[in-house]
Amino acid sequence: MPQYTPMIQQYLKIKAEYQDAFLFFRLGDFYEMFFDDAIKASKELEITLTSRDGGGDERIPMCGVPYHSADSYIQQLIEKGYKVAICEQTEDPKQAKGVVKREVIQLITPGTMMEGKGLLEKENNYIASVSGMEDETFGLAYTDLSTGENRVTLLTAFEDVVNELSTLGTKEIVIDPSFDNSLQKTIKERLSLTISYEEDQEVKSEYQHLLERLEDSRLRSTSARLFNYLYRTQKRSLDHLQTVETYHVHNYMKIDYFSKRNLELTETIRSKGKKGSLLWLLDETMTAMGARLLKQWIDRPLIQKSKIEKRLALVELLLNRYFERQELRERLKEVYDLERLAGRVAFGNVNARDLIQLKKSLQQIPSLKDLLGQMDNDDIQTIASKLDPCEELIDLLERAIVENPPLSVKEGGIIKDGYHAELDRYRDASQNGKKWIAQLEKEERERTGIKSLKVGYNRVFGYYIEVTKANLHLLEEGRYERKQTLANAERFITPELKEKEALILQAEEKSVDLEYEIFLSIREYVKTFIPRLQALAKTVSELDCLQCFATVSEKQHYVKPRFNDGRTLRIKGGRHPVVEKVMDSQMYVANDCLMDKGREMLLITGPNMSGKSTYMRQIALTAILAQIGCFVPAEEAVLPIFDQVFTRIGASDDLISGQSTFMVEMLEARNAIVHATQNSLILFDEIGRGTSTYDGMALAQAIIEYIHDHIGAKTLFSTHYHELTVLEKELDQLKNVHVSAVEQNGKLVFLHKVKEGAADKSYGIHVAELANLPQTLIKRAKEILTDLESTGASPSNKEKTDESEKKDSKTSVKQEVEQLSFFDEEQKTEPKAAVTPREKEAARALKALNLLETTPLEALNKLYELQKILNQ
Repeated sequence: MPQYTPMIQQYLKIKAEYQDAFLFFRLGDFYEMFFDDAIKASKELEITLTSRDGGGDERIPMCGVPYHSADSYIQQLIEKGYKVAICEQTEDPKQAKGVVKREVIQLITPGTMMEGKGLLEKENNYIASVSGMEDETFGLAYTDLSTGENRVTLLTAFEDVVNELSTLGTKEIVIDPSFDNSLQKTIKERLSLTISYEEDQEVKSEYQHLLERLEDSRLRSTSARLFNYLYRTQKRSLDHLQTVETYHVHNYMKIDYFSKRNLELTETIRSKGKKGSLLWLLDETMTAMGARLLKQWIDRPLIQKSKIEKRLALVELLLNRYFERQELRERLKEVYDLERLAGRVAFGNVNARDLIQLKKSLQQIPSLKDLLGQMDNDDIQTIASKLDPCEELIDLLERAIVENPPLSVKEGGIIKDGYHAELDRYRDASQNGKKWIAQLEKEERERTGIKSLKVGYNRVFGYYIEVTKANLHLLEEGRYERKQTLANAERFITPELKEKEALILQAEEKSVDLEYEIFLSIREYVKTFIPRLQALAKTVSELDCLQCFATVSEKQHYVKPRFNDGRTLRIKGGRHPVVEKVMDSQMYVANDCLMDKGREMLLITGPNMSGKSTYMRQIALTAILAQIGCFVPAEEAVLPIFDQVFTRIGASDDLISGQSTFMVEMLEARNAIVHATQNSLILFDEIGRGTSTYDGMALAQAIIEYIHDHIGAKTLFSTHYHELTVLEKELDQLKNVHVSAVEQNGKLVFLHKVKEGAADKSYGIHVAELANLPQTLIKRAKEILTDLESTGASPSNKEKTDESEKKDSKTSVKQEVEQLSFFDEEQKTEPKAAVTPREKEAARALKALNLLETTPLEALNKLYELQKILNQ
């Protein structure tokens, strides 16, 4: 470092503390980057890379962005998962001796965004902390810095950690540097988030009060790690952070990552967008707060019957009170994002326009209370009682802030006349001074007879009297002092104007400075209302979600579901909510579903494109809608309460992790088989189709039998293996149903109607014909099918297939016996070696291994351990 200039040495010293971030180093009106930061930023931001002399032997790479437009560049880097450290001058350059002092005032990361385009108003922006415990449990804490929400939980498996991080849509995770590398790798492969490190998990005094509800030391240390990271990187007040709440994942319906993706709850599989998802269908919220809560409710359906029925009762009440609900929606439309406003107040970046929107929001609360007061219901009155209008705050903002304030808070024009006496005096001096200037211009014109004479002002020269050169001879000598010469005019000043100028400019400057001070004091007063504003935001959000469910249920003609303890599922005229909305509802074919004692499993057959997957999904979506407290798309719905939903629908691979479509299928199937209970819902679509016919069929049958005999969960299993339909005679809880289709004039017509019994044939070639494959190809396929069926090669012709298999198996068995006898001959000359103790130990360990409950990574580790035993 010594060979570099003092400024570059300062840069390198600060950069050493922020190695994982771009350092935006303030120089005048630009944020500059140097060395590797400059090279990388020039590529990522597509800006010009230059260089400068820094005192060393070579020129230093350099690039920069203008200070006034830095936000857009910062946003681009954050969206790509980078961090940006903002380094500002911390002393007045005029008073500095040597290099101006600079320090990082904030570290902006994907999980700590407080404003900007990247902070979507209808989505939370979570940052999480994960700690591994000695008892092999994991602590998970998460925060939305923009709203102050804090929650923490304990999880018993790392797969649950990954599932929670995925559910939350976490943007950043904070872990200890010693966190298991293999687990870090799993997070990077499965989730798109930024990993940050924090060693300190000591509970500090500044946030001790936030942990007052946490008795478990593991929860406290996990939360402390996250708070230490936030306080260290943000370097400012975080007074809006709310008391940490504990939650338990088993208190909600568990829907794993795969199932949420397959059911398209919050985003679609193909486009990863909101349109076409269940969230898109349901979002009739009127506030940003309500939209965020709606997503949380979809992610965490309830499993407690009393809580579900309470929500449903409120939705029913609002559905039946149409006019009150419409008025409610109009009032909610005027409510600002109170949660994020509280965060911005604490953070210190709220402006006067935000405070006006806060005032207008609070002014809606009395009307909301009155509306709810008209409804005779104890639960709705409880909600109404929590609506706090914060009247003192409304009064202050009404008296203090003008209705249309400027965007900047440092240039005046914010505070109303009459609010502050001293400010009024400065304004009076400034305004009277300007009147005096206008009067001076009039008097000077009369005195000189120059009609074009004018009194003007600019920031460089202040006030002046301007006279064109043609009229200079009319000026009285000795009265005017020349100030500036222009091409066609001269500018002058008089002693009187000079004196008045000082008074006016001093008054204006003091007025602007005082306004800023007053605004800061108002902001500090608003800060005292943060807890009340956050409590109000929660109540308004809940109310918004309830009216949203009522509005959707009315528009889409949904019905109130009923729950039973007898594990009966009976849906009459059920529809897929999203497909119905996208299609013309008149064209949608509704279907019934009955699953009760003796019908715990439905084996669904029928041609491709007939609607098997849609039928399965609509059952799951109906259950989820019911358990979040919304009405459901059916004529009638009687449901059990499901603890978990598992799906294996659609073909997809995971190339990043090196997993084929079939491997993904097997992993998703394993997840359901290992974790499902009798109270779960399982949807399996075409299990086994990713391998050979007999392998696939054998796996499908084994899975059906295992679920039937060992789990007992409600299961919908669709298949093209018609041979499996015979299982209805062997398994007392399985029934066949099929999605019907008919042939008309050689063409296949889908009826989309689910009927009892098995489908009579597959119609695969008909579907290929519908896809407009070449007719010569279709004709040849039919010929091959006829030939296969006549020769018995078709798997559906069991007797002929079995005979051919017997012949083939006799030959293969004979060959295998000959090969084995060859090895026996070789080994006859060698005495049999005794089994060693290590081999016995390895054999016992191998027998004890439960493959169904072992992940591929765990199996590989176990195999390595066995190998080490045998090689000792």
